[in-house]
Amino acid sequence: MTTSHSARSLYLTIALLVVVIDRWTKHLAATRIQLYAHIQIIPGFFRLTHTENTGAAFSLFADSPAHWKTPLLIAFSVIAMTVVTALLWKQSQTLTTSGIALSLILGGAAGNLWDRVASGRVVDFLLFYVKQYQWPVFNLADSSVVIGAALLVFEILFSRPARAD
Repeated sequence: MTTSHSARSLYLTIALLVVVIDRWTKHLAATRIQLYAHIQIIPGFFRLTHTENTGAAFSLFADSPAHWKTPLLIAFSVIAMTVVTALLWKQSQTLTTSGIALSLILGGAAGNLWDRVASGRVVDFLLFYVKQYQWPVFNLADSSVVIGAALLVFEILFSRPARAD
């Protein structure tokens, strides 16, 4: 059993690692792939495509011309990160599924918040598709948030409640 301090340090390390990897991959995409250009990785399934998203995750609200969109998305990110940080602070055990999930969500939210504050847009570059059907272009921060949320859902649905003896 570890102390709550070491558990918090581990979770913060996971979140920071997500931010560092996210920043690095976005930098590579933005500097090595021209805007809207692509690099085919797996024909018919996956390519790297440099886009810049002014909307929320997976380009939600990207086409909205509203001038309040970016400040609202920044405020939402800050509130979400505050809630996730508070939940992580309560974690006292190392390597719980919920702790890892919250760390992934925190790191992903911070990675996209960084872009949004710095430039009002988020660099996206991962595109999966089959024939004419495609998933919206996304990045590692988006992936981290989705994986974290999926882990939380998995834990809620499949964890066994603690038995009171």
